[in-house]
Amino acid sequence: MNKLSFHYFHLMPWPYLPPDFDEKYDSAWVTLPNSIYDPVKGHELYNRYFNELERADALGWDSVIVNEHHQNAYGTMPSPNIMAAVLTQRVKRARIGIVGNALPLHDDPIRVAEEIAMLDVISGGRIISGFVRGTGMEYFSYNLNPTLSRERMNEAHDLIIQAWTRPGPFAFEGDHYRYRYVNIWPRPIQQPHPPIWLPGTASQETIDFAAQHKYPYMTVFMTMDQRMKAYNLYRRSAEEKYGYEAQPEQLAFCTPCYVAETDEQAMKEGEQYVMWLFNKAMKLRQEFNFPPGYISERSFAGLLKSGALQRNRGASFKELVDSGVVIAGSVDTVIEKLAYYTDELHAGMMVSGCHVGELPDELVIKQQELMAKEVMPHFRERATKSEPGPVQVSSSQ
Repeated sequence: MNKLSFHYFHLMPWPYLPPDFDEKYDSAWVTLPNSIYDPVKGHELYNRYFNELERADALGWDSVIVNEHHQNAYGTMPSPNIMAAVLTQRVKRARIGIVGNALPLHDDPIRVAEEIAMLDVISGGRIISGFVRGTGMEYFSYNLNPTLSRERMNEAHDLIIQAWTRPGPFAFEGDHYRYRYVNIWPRPIQQPHPPIWLPGTASQETIDFAAQHKYPYMTVFMTMDQRMKAYNLYRRSAEEKYGYEAQPEQLAFCTPCYVAETDEQAMKEGEQYVMWLFNKAMKLRQEFNFPPGYISERSFAGLLKSGALQRNRGASFKELVDSGVVIAGSVDTVIEKLAYYTDELHAGMMVSGCHVGELPDELVIKQQELMAKEVMPHFRERATKSEPGPVQVSSSQ
């Protein structure tokens, strides 16, 4: 059984959807009226979620992770950098992952570079900086041209890397971003820059970009066979195009996981609560998911051929578990399923939280303790190659 690092991911969802949501609304994204949101309850939720992430730190997760989404009940974090700033004061040991800033949505990538550098300095060098294109739904919310998303993403990435690593001031002249002076203050602690992750749903272009730069690639909401194909493509690109052998710490999987005392209990409770994610939070109009030009013809053809566009729609909880989209079971069953990732798929990073939808806090705490005390230790002994730890900064500095 090979080593696996554990990263606690939180969407910070809005669980209080109205009883008539299924009948009255056709999407939890873009058009769901914001009158459904109650700021007073939102205040309570944010603090509950921060407490949960603080517990994950205390229980031994390697990082806690937040992300960016807009105008939806699925994830209420339009600014993940603000969330990360709060976490620098509450999470004392673990890395703090932002997976990630949706670069094409931002007209000023320098602001992203500055904020990540600030957070890295405040946290003592514990920031993981994920970059994403943003879901198709975000392009409706921000009224942006999705056909430009890939080139804006790549250019913003290049600008941010230069801002972190190249002595300033210097000029940057791109097709989308132009600066007379690039000269960020402060600079990040981690050198040459904070680690970068790229999550995706098997877009061939994203996998190739990640392999080219040796960035960890994180699969999201995929069946086991889809993940295997994505990892094989990453490894093949790394070896054949870029001349190196991909390592387990470059392959991550983000998957909902529900652990309980028995398989039967995990399946029963998982079906009751985890399906909120698939039946409500991920309910959306199909045109929001793939606006014209958002995905290349090559990647879209691959999705059609694989059947991925239809596979999870309307699937039962058992079907999601059987196909690997969700992990659920007793401690022994979860260990067995995770061992398949480490030993057969050679993936070295698990990204998953213990909260989803309307799940009561007492069940979240129980899952956190089962994972930390009975599952995670099985993957801590036999090390492959560990990630660098945070910079140690004394209080006098």
